Amino acid sequence: MENEPDHENVEQSLCAKTTEEELNKSFNLEASLSKFSYIDLDKELEFKNDLIDDKEFDIPQVDTPPTLESILNETDDEEESFVLEDPTLLNIDTIDSHSYDTSSVASSDSGDRTNLKRKKKLPDSFSLHGSVMRHSLLKGISAQIVSAADKVDAGLPTAIAVSSLIAVGTSHGLALIFGKDQNQALRLCLGNTSVGGQYGAISALSINNDCSRLLCGFAKGQITMWDLASGKLLRSITDAHPPGTAILHIKFTDDPTLAICNDSGGSVFELTFKRVMGVRTCESRCLFSGSKGEVCCIEPLHSKPELKDHPITQFSLLAMASLTKILVIGLKPSLKVWMTFPYGRMDPSSVPLLAWHFVAVHNYVNPMLAFCRGDVVHFLLVKRDESGAIHVTKQKHLHLYYDLINFTWINSRTVVLLDSVEKLHVIDRQTQEELETVEISEVQLVYNSSHFKSLATGGNVSQALALVGEKACYQSISSYGGQIFYLGTKSVYVMMLRSWRERVDHLLKQDCLTEALALAWSFHEGKAKAVVGLSGDASKRKAVVADRMVEILFHYADRALKKCPDQGKIQVMEQHFQDMVPVIVDYCLLLERKDLLFSQMYDKLSENSVAKGVFLECLEPYILSDKLVGMTPQVMKDLIVHFQDKKLMENVEALIVHMDITSLDIQQVVLMCWENRLYDAMIYVYNRGMNEFISPMEKLFRVISPPLNAGRTLTDEQVVMGNKLLVYISCCLAGRAYPLGDIPEDLVPLVKNQVFEFLIRLHSAEASPEEEIYPYVRTLLHFDTREFLNVLALTFEDFKNDKQAVEYQQRIVDILLKVMVENSDFTPSQVGCLFTFLARQLAKPDNTLFVNRTLFDQVLEFLCSPDDDSRHSERQQVLLELLQAGGIVQFEESRLIRMAEKAEFYQICEFMYEREHQYDKIIDCYLRDPLREEEVFNYIHNILSIPGHSAEEKQSVWQKAMDHIEELVSLKPCKAAELVATHFSEQIEIVIKKLQNQVLLFKFLRSLLDPREGIHVNQESLQMPPSVTEQFIELLCQFDPNQVIETLQILECYRLEETIQITQKYQLHEVTAYLLEKKGDIHGAFLIMLKRLQSKLQEITHQDEKAKEDLSLKDVEDTMVETIALCQRNSHNLNQQQREALWFPLLEAMMAPQKLSGSAAPHLHPEALRSLTMQVLNSMAAFIALPSILQRILQDPVYGKGKLGEIQGLILGMLDTFNYEQTLLETTTSLLNQDLHWSLCNLRASVTRGLNPKQDYCSICLQQYKRRQEMADEIIVFSCGHLYHSFCLQNKECTIETEGRTRWTCYKCSSSNKAGKLSENSSEIKKGKTAPSQVKMSPPCPPSKGDPAVKKAASEPVLDPQQIQAFDQLCRLYRGSSRLALLTELSQNRSSDSYRPFSGSQSGPAFNSIFQNENFQLQLIPPPVTED
Repeated sequence: MENEPDHENVEQSLCAKTTEEELNKSFNLEASLSKFSYIDLDKELEFKNDLIDDKEFDIPQVDTPPTLESILNETDDEEESFVLEDPTLLNIDTIDSHSYDTSSVASSDSGDRTNLKRKKKLPDSFSLHGSVMRHSLLKGISAQIVSAADKVDAGLPTAIAVSSLIAVGTSHGLALIFGKDQNQALRLCLGNTSVGGQYGAISALSINNDCSRLLCGFAKGQITMWDLASGKLLRSITDAHPPGTAILHIKFTDDPTLAICNDSGGSVFELTFKRVMGVRTCESRCLFSGSKGEVCCIEPLHSKPELKDHPITQFSLLAMASLTKILVIGLKPSLKVWMTFPYGRMDPSSVPLLAWHFVAVHNYVNPMLAFCRGDVVHFLLVKRDESGAIHVTKQKHLHLYYDLINFTWINSRTVVLLDSVEKLHVIDRQTQEELETVEISEVQLVYNSSHFKSLATGGNVSQALALVGEKACYQSISSYGGQIFYLGTKSVYVMMLRSWRERVDHLLKQDCLTEALALAWSFHEGKAKAVVGLSGDASKRKAVVADRMVEILFHYADRALKKCPDQGKIQVMEQHFQDMVPVIVDYCLLLERKDLLFSQMYDKLSENSVAKGVFLECLEPYILSDKLVGMTPQVMKDLIVHFQDKKLMENVEALIVHMDITSLDIQQVVLMCWENRLYDAMIYVYNRGMNEFISPMEKLFRVISPPLNAGRTLTDEQVVMGNKLLVYISCCLAGRAYPLGDIPEDLVPLVKNQVFEFLIRLHSAEASPEEEIYPYVRTLLHFDTREFLNVLALTFEDFKNDKQAVEYQQRIVDILLKVMVENSDFTPSQVGCLFTFLARQLAKPDNTLFVNRTLFDQVLEFLCSPDDDSRHSERQQVLLELLQAGGIVQFEESRLIRMAEKAEFYQICEFMYEREHQYDKIIDCYLRDPLREEEVFNYIHNILSIPGHSAEEKQSVWQKAMDHIEELVSLKPCKAAELVATHFSEQIEIVIKKLQNQVLLFKFLRSLLDPREGIHVNQESLQMPPSVTEQFIELLCQFDPNQVIETLQILECYRLEETIQITQKYQLHEVTAYLLEKKGDIHGAFLIMLKRLQSKLQEITHQDEKAKEDLSLKDVEDTMVETIALCQRNSHNLNQQQREALWFPLLEAMMAPQKLSGSAAPHLHPEALRSLTMQVLNSMAAFIALPSILQRILQDPVYGKGKLGEIQGLILGMLDTFNYEQTLLETTTSLLNQDLHWSLCNLRASVTRGLNPKQDYCSICLQQYKRRQEMADEIIVFSCGHLYHSFCLQNKECTIETEGRTRWTCYKCSSSNKAGKLSENSSEIKKGKTAPSQVKMSPPCPPSKGDPAVKKAASEPVLDPQQIQAFDQLCRLYRGSSRLALLTELSQNRSSDSYRPFSGSQSGPAFNSIFQNENFQLQLIPPPVTED
């Protein structure tokens, strides 16, 4: 039964089954889930993948509290830890992981079938986690196992069990007991080879909790119990399970009187040991019979002494795994099944594995069962609720890329997996990260295959169990106290987690110092996995790790200096130190050991000048990000000197502004900054080093003032200085430090006052007598007026309204006015900026400034009445900004408007009129302003359409627009027409009357009426009288006669008679002909065209050789082509006589020049005229029968009197054309017939092919069709092989009614693609493209059995959807019109008295030929051969 692994929590609680029979039934695959009921999900035990921090487990205190560390990491709390601090004392070979660590997980693939699963490679985890496991050979035990085989014929080792002793079973029935002391001495040799000969090899071992008893299971089924203290045989059990089956597993439970065994028959038995009156007995109870499914793995839950009072231990839980599912049962207080978990289809050769361990989840410690088979590990959390029931919650499972043969918990967070190619994988359970991979092929692991095949008893096991046994090694691997023991054919190995210190040292031994530091840092931060040996609180753990990291860093620094290449290029040395030194800096700063970094480390690295340079450069990013403060003065000085020597002055500046430079030589640093133009750094040093804010300003002013006062252009360097000065002043006045940070709060008022006092000084220090007053304000105004005033504006915003602040504001405003107004060397823009600034300040509600109003009048005069006319737009823009900023209140408005009009400041006028709502006057402003005149249309449109304007205002605007309509049209006719059409479509005739200029009127009407002009107007809504359109046509005839026809084809509202009169007035013959044709007077139109053609021919005939013959011929040809087109367009609506009245005069006109007598002068272009005549003949042949044409030519008196030779070429050409077309028609008809025959043959073959149903039952009701014969139901079979009762199909609405007939569709095929196939088929049926669905009938059973025959559903064969699809594919191969349509039309054309044209107009119902279809094409290739 398929499990659903995607659900995070599948919790099962199953009712108890107490009898052996019911227990076995519960394990039966078919009935597993039907016998038991699931209960609700337990939300509280929902497992999350977060890392669990020890801090979050609030375990209640007891008398002797065990630490959580001791519970979860069993390596730390074993009293008899097997491996001491010094491994050499134990005679153990510590095998370094050089020989086991592998960078690739597939290094020994060796053709194993599981290699197919190696889809991906994990990254090498060695560099991230180091060597996590220590792998050691137990030399003493290994040597004694080999010795026992040689000396006492003990045989090869077969099983191992570990507690405080180590027990090894052999193939000759001996159990060797070794001590876990330093010598690994052999304590006991239990059994003898004679018993071994009787019982066979030891196939399973188990030691009880207190290490006092040993159970041995044998290959021939016997069980023995030994006293491990005395070595006595206590019990020999031969009847605990059916004879002839090997013991696969034997396990003590936590109760020393209770054990579980599992035999090769797949059965599980409970063994109860009793002692009555001194007699030892054993009672056996079958928990599960192998006849219901073979169990091949059992695992009782063992609890450690610290957890003996855990509420779950009273149930004595046992997990069992069969080949199809796992089962968790409770042995106490009475037998009860708590969970079944079917795991679906697996690889039959994969080994089922079970392992218990107590883990902490959500502050509670509960047992977790790991179950795996193949490449997926499931984790099941077992929890007891308040009612006493047990709940099992499925946790996140682990997907692997290899098959497992062993699973071992090493602690609650770390598991060790062994794959089928004997490679160990150490996995962190919560993150599912692979920590290490170790090859253990050297162990030569013992496999238990012979016991699973029960070879000792004749191999009487199932094939499934024998296949699982191929890779079974249950008895060869035993774990105890965080150590895992592996039994090889000649050796025993032990594996355990290395302590954190050992992992770091291991990396150091391999010279991986960077990796060692990274690993140590992960221990420091608590992010490492599989950590052993770190105890205490977090701060204590960090301190221990930090001390070790400092030792490594010293070693790392020594190594960096020692390994530096002595010879070679300086770049090689730099590269070496760039790889090494940043690591030291990074970790010293991470550990917050600046003392170490700037004293010992810096002194050590300073021995090498290159290393010193690299060290100083490493500090830069930390200083710039403010992560490094408090450097020693020596390092700061060396740092600045180093960058200065390398000419990296920008870096020096960036560093200085992030450093505390109070301990440096300030004057020296300032001098260096000034010489190297590091102005930011210089300002920073003055500010921070000396609390001096004015000196930097004086220094900068001395540089930029002289050139500004002399009127010279500043250099780029001086511009940079000026900008920095402005920003610096702004920062000082705002209380911010320059270039970053804030000025100390107690200094802010002082700094502001100092800066203001400095700016408004009357004269600078050491000033010359010629210096003008207020030099600093003057310099800044000259440098950048707008930005300086912005700085002041921001400062005024921050000012509190105290008396001193108000005085400062008024004083600086007075100085600004005095400097700028009394000097003529400021531009209008600069003066305007000042007054805009003042206007903004005066407009504030809390304004306290006073400015004389006459100054504003002076500025107005200055801007509007300049001495010269330069900078017009600049002056206008400045005045506009001044008005918008609130300066309008400073002026008399009427005077302002007069001066603006006089100065042609139209934007100013617009601003003033807008305030007074005189919108009509604004139109004049736009029209007079050459820069903005085209914007007048948008302005008028907005006034008329945007709500908020009164009707009077709109009327005045419209009236003004009407007054200037000629101006507007001449400006942009399209925009003017769109404006009129949008807002006043009913007044168009008034507008036309106002436009006296005919050219303007023509442009206006053309924009209005011709949609090609691109205006967005609905022509229908205009509702103009035809007279307007005719007036436009007349103007068009005058000004652009070549466009008349194209325009008439687009226009609609005009009267034909009046328009014809207009075109005749201007002698536009082609246009007149077009209109006559449109009117229906075909003959009249033809006569006009014929008259033009004759006049053109006459010109050719009588022109002399010097004339431009090419132009004349081109005119003749163009006129003739137009005349032919006229005849062709209309011929299909005329009878034979009317056609002849069109075509024969045209032929006459073309042949007339060729009839000239010999006495007349020969014309110049006989060949050209003959070619044109042939063109006429070819065109008329489609409408006039050939005999009529020949007869007409021969009746001509000129040719009838013997001049037939002159038109011989024409006649022969006609006959050649006829022969060609006749041959083409016959060939095409033949090919189409063959093609149609082939298609119909294939179609008939596919329709009549017999059908083979896939099954003998209806695919809807799933009943055999024989069983429903009493309903006399029809059986419908489709070509896809599905079979249905017609009644079932009708219920599922699988019928399509079309053309009065029922068509069936296959329910399964169509329902899987209802949105696609079914809708497609339906649409195609509606279009008539497909044949009906085929329905085949078959009798419910063969007629010989007497069943009634089944009537046919249709009298003729029809198609099912798949055949319809095949037919559509066939049609798509020959896309186009049907063959029948082609043949019909061809036969009609052949048999018709008068030929239907193959070309001509496509309009009109009388003729719609398929040959005129633009998609029509003949595919004259043999049809492709399709597969049968």
